[in-house]
Amino acid sequence: MDTLQSLSREDEAARERLNSASNDMVQRTCSWSDINTGSWNTVGLKSFAPVLAGAFSELQTDIDVIETEGFEAVAASGKTEIQLTGPVIEVTARPEADIQVIMSGHYDTVFPEGTFEGVTDLGDGRLNGPGMADMKGGLCVMLEALKAFEAGALRDRLGYKIVLTPDEEIGNFASAEYLTRAAKSGAMIGMTYEPAMETGAMSGGRKGSAVFDVVLHGKAAHAGRAKEEGRSAIEAAAELVLGLEAMNGSRDGVTLNVGSIDGGSAVNIVPNLAVVRFGARAPDAESAEWATSEVRRLFERAIARDGISGHLHGGFYRPPKPRNAAQQALFDAVHATGQAIGLELEFVDTGGVCEGNNIFAAGVPNVDTLGVRGGRIHSNEEYVVTDSFAERATLSALLLNRLADGRLDARRIKSLMGQ
Repeated sequence: MDTLQSLSREDEAARERLNSASNDMVQRTCSWSDINTGSWNTVGLKSFAPVLAGAFSELQTDIDVIETEGFEAVAASGKTEIQLTGPVIEVTARPEADIQVIMSGHYDTVFPEGTFEGVTDLGDGRLNGPGMADMKGGLCVMLEALKAFEAGALRDRLGYKIVLTPDEEIGNFASAEYLTRAAKSGAMIGMTYEPAMETGAMSGGRKGSAVFDVVLHGKAAHAGRAKEEGRSAIEAAAELVLGLEAMNGSRDGVTLNVGSIDGGSAVNIVPNLAVVRFGARAPDAESAEWATSEVRRLFERAIARDGISGHLHGGFYRPPKPRNAAQQALFDAVHATGQAIGLELEFVDTGGVCEGNNIFAAGVPNVDTLGVRGGRIHSNEEYVVTDSFAERATLSALLLNRLADGRLDARRIKSLMGQ
C-alpha cells in the first residue's frame, strides 16, 4: 500500500516530468523578472497580468482577469485617495470535484521601477534578480506542478481555485476579498507559494500584521517672527514615534516599527502637517487587541496637545496564523511527503505574514511556503537557488496526488480547525 513517504506510479511520472522541466522554469522566471511589477507600478502590473494569465491558460481551465476597484490609501498630503493596482487573476478547475484546494500567489514585488532590474548569475546555482524568489519563481513552481498533476490519472478527483494577486506586498487591500471568497467556496486545504528559506525550512505559525497611518495637523507660522503662534505637527509626531517605539518589549511577541514620516517644508515655517506610517506584528488576537488599544491611546495623547488635530487610519489586516491542530496535521503530512523525495522539511514559526494568514482566517488550513528556495528577499541581493525549482514543484505535485488519492486526508485535517 502506498504511504505518504512512498512514491506511487503517478508520483514517479510527475517527478520525471518536473525534473525535465527544470531549465524551462528557470528561464520563464528570468523572463518574468525582467518585467517590473513593483506594488505601486500599476502600468507594470497591468502589462504583466496578461503574460501570467496566458501562462496559466496552459492548464485549460477557466481563467478570469478581474479589474479591482483599488483601495484607499493616505497620501503624503494627509488626504485619502484611491490607489489603483493590477487585476486579480482567478483560475478555476473542476469545482464539482470531491476534494477542493485553494492555491494563491502574488505577482507584485517590493521594487519600484528603476530600482532593481535584471538577472545576474551569482554562480553556485544561484540567480539574483527582482522577484526571482519572491515570488515569480513560486508562481512557476505552482504552474508546473499543476501541469504535471493535470497530466496524471488523478486529475478528476481534485478541483482547485487559484487566486493570483497584484498587491500582497502592500497588504492585499484590493485582493483580500477574492482570497476570502475562494477559501470559503469549499476549499479544504490551502497552498501558497511564498519562498522557502535557502535551507528548505518552511514557515510554521505566523504573527498577525497591522499597518497604520496617523495624520497630524498643526498650525503654520513664521518660525522667526511668530514661532509661538505655530503648533508643530512634526513635534507632535516625534512624541508619538517615541511612544510607539517604546511599545517594543512591553508585551511578549508584539513588535512595532515606524517606517516613515512625511510632512513639513521650509525650515522657517512651523510645520502644520505630519504623516506617520508604521506597522505592528502580534502573535495572537489578544495581543493584537492590546497593540491596537495602545496605538489609539498614543494617538489620543498626540491630538490632545494644544492646536493639534488628526486622524488614525488602518489596523490589523492579517490575523495571526497560529499552529493549531489542523496546521500541525498538515505540516506533518507535508513533512512525510517530502521524505518521499529525500527532503527533511522543517517548519519554523515566523513574524512574517502572507496570504496564508488570510486563508487561515477564512477557515482553511494551509501551507504557505511551497515556492522556491532562496534568500535576501526584499533587497537587491534577492536570489533563488535554481535546483529548487524541480524539487519544490515535485513536492507540490506529490501533495496534489496525495490529496486526490486520499493518502492525505483533506477532510480530516480541515475538521481539526476547531480544535
